[in-house]
Amino acid sequence: MRSIKDVASGGELSRIMLAVKTSLAESDSIPTLIFDEVDAGIGGSVALSVAQQLVHLGRTHQVIVITHLASIASKADTQFVVSKDIRNQMSYSTIRIVKGAERQKEIARMLSGDDNSPESLEHAKKLLQETP
Repeated sequence: MRSIKDVASGGELSRIMLAVKTSLAESDSIPTLIFDEVDAGIGGSVALSVAQQLVHLGRTHQVIVITHLASIASKADTQFVVSKDIRNQMSYSTIRIVKGAERQKEIARMLSGDDNSPESLEHAKKLLQETP
């Protein structure tokens, strides 16, 4: 039998860790947990379930999540956008916090690639208002 680290993807390992940490949240003394692309290969109702578990875990821990799914990002208390820019053949990364209307536009962009369409903005607004 092979080790789970040899057969599971990074996203699968993150979801396994999420399940374990959620189960042990009451007795765990690790204050901060980082989940890198916990949303890899999922969507729809599974993504909403993962978002709910992250919110639950966030009640007792600081949780940092790297995600590409609007349904997960929209449930965060604080959202940051990381972007990469290439100038003069050099790569630069920036991180910025998004709030209010800017956050709604970012969620809309994550949903459809278009942060200005009325449909995307309305869907983003609904996601941000829903509680998991």
